[in-house]
Amino acid sequence: MASEIFLAFIPVFIAVDPIGLLPVFVALTHRIGKKEKQKIIVQSVITALSVAIVFIFVGKWVFRMMGISVGDFMVAGGLVLMCLSVSDLLVPGKQWRRPVDDLGAVPLGTPLIVGPAVLTTSLIIIEEYGLVATVISAVLNICLVGVIFTWSDVLIKTLGQAGSRALSKIMSLFLAAIAVMMIRKGIVELWMS
Repeated sequence: MASEIFLAFIPVFIAVDPIGLLPVFVALTHRIGKKEKQKIIVQSVITALSVAIVFIFVGKWVFRMMGISVGDFMVAGGLVLMCLSVSDLLVPGKQWRRPVDDLGAVPLGTPLIVGPAVLTTSLIIIEEYGLVATVISAVLNICLVGVIFTWSDVLIKTLGQAGSRALSKIMSLFLAAIAVMMIRKGIVELWMS
């Protein structure tokens, strides 16, 4: 079970990209007080956990109701992941709007922490590693984001803006590789069925 959790953790970690989210979080909260920032972190983690867990449990059922196969979803999800990774690799900097009261829910909780990449990856790894390992890996990754956000001031000083951007680009390359693997497996799955 521990090996399944570890193997499920890695693709979700790459999809969440906590280091890549660090400069975004800092940019969105740099003029907010420490107490307010902590409330935003809690709100973002609770939102992300809620969206991820509900989707993990209900996503497959919804697909079954709509007649979407695992192969269909693998190809579509792989294409979405590829677009997200290529966009992140090619767009030099993303512009984000100023914070509002629900900043922790939108855009931090979703779609930044748990967006299409995490949802797609979660549904695919259920097939590979099982429901329990997928839920545990999603929870661990989202909690890790909360810890990183809590220590954001220290981490951004250590990594620097350039270091965190470079690490984010490396994560995007891994995400692109996972996207290619998902598309390949999806095509094989469709071919076999």
